[in-house]
Amino acid sequence: MGPTPDDLTTETIADFFDVPLIERSEILEDMAQKFALRGRTLTPSNRKQALLPTGADILPNPVGSAPGLIWQPRPGLTLLTFPGVPTEMQRMWQETAVPFLQRQGWGQRTIYSRTLKYWGIAESALAEQIPTLLALENPTVAPYANYGEVKLRISARAASDAAAQVLIAPIEQQLRAVGGLDCYGADDETLATVVGKQLQTREMTLAVAESCTGGGLGHLLTEVPGSSQYFLGGVIAYENSVKETLLGVDAGVLAQVGAVSREVAQQMAVGVRSRLGATWGLSITGIAGPDGGTPEKPVGLVYIGLAGPGASVTSFEHRFGSQRSRPVIRRVSACSALDHLRRQLLQK
Repeated sequence: MGPTPDDLTTETIADFFDVPLIERSEILEDMAQKFALRGRTLTPSNRKQALLPTGADILPNPVGSAPGLIWQPRPGLTLLTFPGVPTEMQRMWQETAVPFLQRQGWGQRTIYSRTLKYWGIAESALAEQIPTLLALENPTVAPYANYGEVKLRISARAASDAAAQVLIAPIEQQLRAVGGLDCYGADDETLATVVGKQLQTREMTLAVAESCTGGGLGHLLTEVPGSSQYFLGGVIAYENSVKETLLGVDAGVLAQVGAVSREVAQQMAVGVRSRLGATWGLSITGIAGPDGGTPEKPVGLVYIGLAGPGASVTSFEHRFGSQRSRPVIRRVSACSALDHLRRQLLQK
């Protein structure tokens, strides 16, 4: 559906039904306006995106330049096409495709889903606790796992979303009870949004100090709109001298136990909390690999430090495994740090 020679969806459909393609002026006009807003000029190759089979309706794209089509080339057959970019496809589906299908009398029944999210428990361990729920037929419960997070998607078939939600509610209640603190949220919630709400509710602030994650923790926090209300900032202390000068980590401790240690994680958390004047200081130091590990300190060894009110400070050791890639170790480390803070806040 795009402008390049290998984008063959629309012309292949037209060729299959032996219908000519025609250039749609309204598509060209829409593309020209979007390109102008981005400071670009419509090129000859882009005109290809304005071609649709004769008789097809435009499925508008409010985000990108490539429209889709809605076409009924023969009785009993309806074709809808979408670009592969998820944000574009999702908007087009919700804003145009769903209303069209409903007008056609389809979708008299719905499938509604709710996804519960867990951190700190393995997919297999969670599944072992809910065998009867995993065997349900309506609603269904399906487990998924990625980057250390486990998801349980509850899906129900019913006459309406409201009726489906009634079916889902008691199952969700059971799954939340089984998960306990490991269940941190649902649907669009992330560890960062959940922690942010807890901090905001308690009128607390957070500062972070990162070594092996290189700013990944700060990135997760600042992805949340409005996070400046509780997130003050952070220090990427990658080299030991930065840990000493900016965070006040003791040089003797660094020499004795090394940067990847409980002691240094704690001092990093205390230092960033003090220097930025935050309620909480959260730190990460570890070995993300693929090199740098030793038998005593293998790749995947990570320490998380947490300093809070009343001079309280603690640390957590994780061994994420040398078989995991560097990006995964860094991501899981940042999420685990947020999870430790989440659990600590829930105890306050």
